Amino acid sequence: METMKHFRFEHSGKANPGAVVGGKFYRFTVLTERLFRLEYSPSGQFEDRPSQTFWFRNLEVPEFEVIEKGELEIRTPYLHLCYDKEKPFSKDSLKIKRTNDLSGEFLWAYGKLPALNLKGTYRTLDGVDGELKLEDGLMSRDGFAVVDDSQTYVFGNEGWFEKRIPGNLDLYFFGYGNDYQACLQDFYKISGRVPLIPRYALGNWWSKFWNYTEEEMKELLENFRKRGIPLSVFIIDIDWHLREIPGEYGSSWTGYTWNRKNFPDPKAFLAFLKARNLRVSLNLHPADGFRAYEECYPEIARFMGMDPEEKLPVRFDCTDPKFMEAYFRFAHHPHEEAGVDFWWIDWQQGTQSKLPGLDPLWVLNHLHFLDLARDGKKRGFIFSRWPGLGGHRYPIGFSGDAHVTWESLAFQPFFTATAANVGYGWWSHDIGGHCFGKEEPELYLRWVQFGVFSPIMRLHSTNKYYHKREPWRWDLNTEKIATDYLMLRHRLIPYLYSMNRLNAEGGLPLVHPIYYKFPHREEAYRQRNAYFFGTELLVAPYITPLIKDLNRSRADLWLPEGFWFDFFKGEVYAGDRHYALYGGIEEINVFAKAGAIVPLAALTSENQWENPQILEVHVFPGADNKFILYEDDGESTAYREGFHAETVFSLKADEQSLDLEIEVRDEKGILPDREIKLVFRNVKRDSKVSSVSEYDGKLKAHIVSIRPGTGEKIRVRLETAENSIIDASFDYVGRIMDLLDRSTYETRIKTEIGFLMPSHNHNREGLLGRNLCPKTLLSEIQAMDIDQELKNALLSILVRAI
Repeated sequence: METMKHFRFEHSGKANPGAVVGGKFYRFTVLTERLFRLEYSPSGQFEDRPSQTFWFRNLEVPEFEVIEKGELEIRTPYLHLCYDKEKPFSKDSLKIKRTNDLSGEFLWAYGKLPALNLKGTYRTLDGVDGELKLEDGLMSRDGFAVVDDSQTYVFGNEGWFEKRIPGNLDLYFFGYGNDYQACLQDFYKISGRVPLIPRYALGNWWSKFWNYTEEEMKELLENFRKRGIPLSVFIIDIDWHLREIPGEYGSSWTGYTWNRKNFPDPKAFLAFLKARNLRVSLNLHPADGFRAYEECYPEIARFMGMDPEEKLPVRFDCTDPKFMEAYFRFAHHPHEEAGVDFWWIDWQQGTQSKLPGLDPLWVLNHLHFLDLARDGKKRGFIFSRWPGLGGHRYPIGFSGDAHVTWESLAFQPFFTATAANVGYGWWSHDIGGHCFGKEEPELYLRWVQFGVFSPIMRLHSTNKYYHKREPWRWDLNTEKIATDYLMLRHRLIPYLYSMNRLNAEGGLPLVHPIYYKFPHREEAYRQRNAYFFGTELLVAPYITPLIKDLNRSRADLWLPEGFWFDFFKGEVYAGDRHYALYGGIEEINVFAKAGAIVPLAALTSENQWENPQILEVHVFPGADNKFILYEDDGESTAYREGFHAETVFSLKADEQSLDLEIEVRDEKGILPDREIKLVFRNVKRDSKVSSVSEYDGKLKAHIVSIRPGTGEKIRVRLETAENSIIDASFDYVGRIMDLLDRSTYETRIKTEIGFLMPSHNHNREGLLGRNLCPKTLLSEIQAMDIDQELKNALLSILVRAI
């Protein structure tokens, strides 16, 4: 059997012989000191071909010893396996315990499942209103997880699917305790890393299930342009192809022929989109194969040995390499040559193919990813559903048709972060929700805010007119807030792309749970709706409606140890504390860690997503740090040949000073001549700065502009003679007044709490006007007979001032 050569892929399925311990019917492979492969074969034949999940078993041999005194023992620094060689696998014959555990208790026996699995992800949120039960992940609080790989298919030398040796057991034991980061990193080693996704994928996407004409799409884009709202990806849903077809052909869900009623000149329209700096994807439902009305049908029929004149359908069969060659060569490649950048694989027809147990979704993801990268120059990239473990190799995923409800929004931060437990870091949600529900400006904005601080920011809904995703279809305030956040998403791209590179090198996904870094803290496991957003930021979006009269939403958050900076307000928060956070409709909780370095782009061109000409790098005090800003051309594989650049920011911080060194490494000359604005946040105004600077009182920031050349090292130092360089001032009176001013409680109540404005003639009233210390003021407010929500919000401010 021959397949298209680009369906072959790099793998090393056969393990290093030095890591293998085996007998006639059993084989154990010590893949790492905490990861074992456990095989039992009644036939004595074992599987060395790569499976759908595990591709790289030939790793460096870890430290272990083998002891054979009756039973077989394999001991690593972490795990101790015991096996009765005369018996098949059973709960009595195969056990694993922690090395040096003197209790005699076994961590695991064959057949045992972890009771406290931290879960993974799920194929789709189609039709979900709120939560659903997630599949198991690779981590558990029991300290272990087991992956049964016995039923997956394997790959032959041609890169095509083959059946396994029948009757074998093939298990992978992950015994990482609560070292979740190491567990995930080792999973990537044996299953394959996450590819580097294109830079354009990190901007704003537009998508809507709507029967647009070409002119309507142009009008839509003009509305984005004149409001300065950037986009990077434009998706054309199902109505790009013919939908009105003769009845004898059945459903029009599958299609490959442009609807020229809507798009008279498809190639010219694609060129128009490219001229707006957009990348383009078309929706794909391939289940019905090819019917005689399709433009590509004659070539495909002849290739498959059929007579086109008979007009017989060419049935979809993802298990047939010849069909799949025709599928790509005649139905997809011509569209790509015309300007389509990638495909939205919207498979909804179940998990069965002609090979029992082989999921068509998995096959489509695997082959589409390889096919798009067939010339060796373009990166593989798809837009599809999660196909199961190993699906991280085929980014990105869309979660599907969730209902437009607060319950759906509330589930998505947890759903997104938890997917890291199976290595799946590039989820795209229908921002705003997909269907049903109730359109509310508040819900829309909260979803947009979460979308900006999620892996992929894609506005989408079903084909109902009153589902509004365009910012200008809302009131002016909602439009302004949404516009500001959509602009922020494109400003974040330098940071996001650097996190993309870290993940592609075996690091953590952009969004991951707080317990990854604080596994010993019970509080970390309770943070369902807060997550790390890369290495520098922690995000806790608001996911509930505004509280009546208070006109703020509430989020309860435990901030880990250390101290943290509100990225937007510049306020300092002590770590290892619980906070009740109250935010207006325009706010989201984003915290920068001590020492955080966050690069942002200045937007200087339409739909900008490329390497920026002006960088704005926010630098926070309080800890040493190093951040590598990674850049390349954003789309090709040239980075593998060294065509990439790094700008290294090295921060040294103590109580009285900050020293930042900037070094640009750009040997290939890919970066523009650029200005870098260094924004030193939360530093005192009178700090001495080694370079010329401006001071921003709102951000409490000194701003220094530099133009570093390749190989040049520039150092900037800030210092103070005071005890601390950090400006941790907290205007609690101003915060209370703002809270009251934006609330709709009775004026009498607000006046009793009061105000204090020293620069005005009428400058004080109520409790605030008495100039009480925060502790006394807190006691006075606790004693007031006022709405409990208002009291809670006031106290949340005052406890931070004490």
